[in-house]
Amino acid sequence: MSERIPWPLAAVVALLLLIIVAPLVVPVAMSISDTPYIVFPPEGFTLEWYGVILTDPEAQASLRVSLELAFLATLLALALGIPCAMALVRCRFPGRGAVLALVLGPLVVPLIVTGVGLLQFFSMLGMRGAFLQLLIGHTVVCIPYVVRSVSGALATADPTQEDAARVLGAGPLRIFTRVIWPQIRPGVVAGGIFAFIISFDDFAISMWLADARSFPLPLFLYAAIQKFFDPSIAALSALMVFFALGLVLLIEKGLGIGVRRIAG
Repeated sequence: MSERIPWPLAAVVALLLLIIVAPLVVPVAMSISDTPYIVFPPEGFTLEWYGVILTDPEAQASLRVSLELAFLATLLALALGIPCAMALVRCRFPGRGAVLALVLGPLVVPLIVTGVGLLQFFSMLGMRGAFLQLLIGHTVVCIPYVVRSVSGALATADPTQEDAARVLGAGPLRIFTRVIWPQIRPGVVAGGIFAFIISFDDFAISMWLADARSFPLPLFLYAAIQKFFDPSIAALSALMVFFALGLVLLIEKGLGIGVRRIAG
């Protein structure tokens, strides 16, 4: 029988959940108000503002840019992060600590500093193409989430199963697909989810690297607030919250990986 959580600890957890969830409820509530201005609590009920923002051509263009950017950045982060995590966990080599610090650096360095550094770096190289710069920048900040998640999964994986497969004559590809992958799959999925959400919601990197043609959704939201401030802005914010929540639920139902396991 599992032990009951002491009530002081339960109260602290409930308070933390309230602090986290409450700011997400506010834009959702403001987005259903039938007034032409932002008000909380909402007055009346309407879904008109969702239609307004979804039919906005500029919002649609920014959404496409954010989705393409997040999808490609997630693929690159997984392609680079999985082998990096395997090397850091399973291998011992000179400079391993320095490599680990370099890979996880974006988690420590403020994103705005990373964005300025990337802007200066691309300027020194004379690189053109805002989408490519955004893709590289988003991949840089997404890789640490993949490495951390996959490293945690590898740390709990049983290496003796790999040794047994190797003794039985399995090659590296078969060992990875039949032995390693089933054990690290939750970590890979978790890293992919985190990477996609981080890229989709990124503002600090995009602020420095975007241009008028490659203008992600968070920048559109910021620019729209400067021009007008009606419930359609709250509706867009609410849609971004629903999108992130729906992504996690889709992974849970579609792949059969529970949210608790992903968080673990």
